[in-house]
Amino acid sequence: MKIVESKFALGAIVKHRVHDFRGVVFDIDPEFANTDEWWAAIPEKTRPRKDQPFYHLLAENPSSYYIAYVSEQNLVEDAINGPVGHPQIAELFKSGDSGRYVLKQTHA
Repeated sequence: MKIVESKFALGAIVKHRVHDFRGVVFDIDPEFANTDEWWAAIPEKTRPRKDQPFYHLLAENPSSYYIAYVSEQNLVEDAINGPVGHPQIAELFKSGDSGRYVLKQTHA
């Protein structure tokens, strides 16, 4: 098994480097683990490397909430550090401090 150190932990609040959305990390893949169709849908010029952590996010943008799958190279810490309004956050996390959420014990 390959050990990979991820930049962001579960509960971290992050934002996309290019696109206008932010979210809370709820799962981490040590490398790309989505479908070939998903990969092919990304323009070749902007495709991230597969050999890096990919994050599952409870994401929000100004108009909606959704689940996002994002490479580590496309994420940065969220400077706002305010709460994320995704309705599923309360199912998995409790509020924390220092710009992150804490995983509830039932999911740890």
